[in-house]
Amino acid sequence: MATTDAAATGIVLFAHGARDARWAEPFERLANTLRGLRSAPVSLAFLELMTPDLPTAVAQQVADGCRAVTIVPVFFGQGGHIRQDLPVIVERCRTAHPGIEIRCATPVGEDEAVIEAIAQYCLRQV
Repeated sequence: MATTDAAATGIVLFAHGARDARWAEPFERLANTLRGLRSAPVSLAFLELMTPDLPTAVAQQVADGCRAVTIVPVFFGQGGHIRQDLPVIVERCRTAHPGIEIRCATPVGEDEAVIEAIAQYCLRQV
């Protein structure tokens, strides 16, 4: 659900991307779940192989009225893409939208609650 509230903070879920379109299905479910929990925009963006890319997703959220955007890397850890590629792309977004606050969260896989949830999932598989 897009909003025209000028103070809205959008969320962009940033994932790697893959050749197989089915790979994105869990990320689409996550985005849809978030959309059901808030009125500000939630979108997906991909590093490669899929669209939209991060600058396009951020630009769309700005066009939708967001005054702030939080990028949430849906990566398990901080490899080269997160440590090297993502900061460069985020800086490009900030340069393109100087009046917009653009924040970047740590990868979801580094959050203790996420690690605990995955551990509980693993235990349920035994």
